[in-house]
Amino acid sequence: MKSTIQLLLLATALASPPTAAAAEWQAVETVKPYAISGKSGPELYASIGERGPKASIGRAIAYTDFKLTWQRKYEPQNGACTLVSARPKLIITYRLPKPAEKLPAATKELWEKFSAGVSAHEKVHGEFIVDMVKAIEAATVGLSVPGDPECRKIRTEMTKRLSALSLAQRQKSRDFDRVELSDGGAVHQLILNLVNGR
Repeated sequence: MKSTIQLLLLATALASPPTAAAAEWQAVETVKPYAISGKSGPELYASIGERGPKASIGRAIAYTDFKLTWQRKYEPQNGACTLVSARPKLIITYRLPKPAEKLPAATKELWEKFSAGVSAHEKVHGEFIVDMVKAIEAATVGLSVPGDPECRKIRTEMTKRLSALSLAQRQKSRDFDRVELSDGGAVHQLILNLVNGR
């Protein structure tokens, strides 16, 4: 009887997720396609140039954006203010091209390779964003600012830290794009293969 109870307790313990895992958050990822036209690789790529999401210079093939909000809990402690918890809500949106019409078989095959490669590229941008949010958690949860019983100074201090982390994420994304879009880079190869029918 004792061994049965022990086994039941063990099974219950194994079935219950650990507290840390229960506190984990997950980013919500959504895809917002934009319609392009064309029956050949060059036509599809030209349509991307006309209809792609607006970027700093001209238009991009695809774009990754995000919305980040927080549930934060501040506690005044002995005249100081401490951020005791922060739970993010992160929504990542991928803007990707999608042909509006059925493609001929040969073009469809080319398009599927191109589309998969572009999607994989944008997923890396998504990973950079998730990494940034994790870095924000690490840099702010537990932060304590003395002489801040009304929890005002702490927000200024957090803004400084968040700004630096945001700038680092943007630079990382720009560097990644520079490599991928340069001659011989992965995205450059995807474009050549689509346009040249390889």
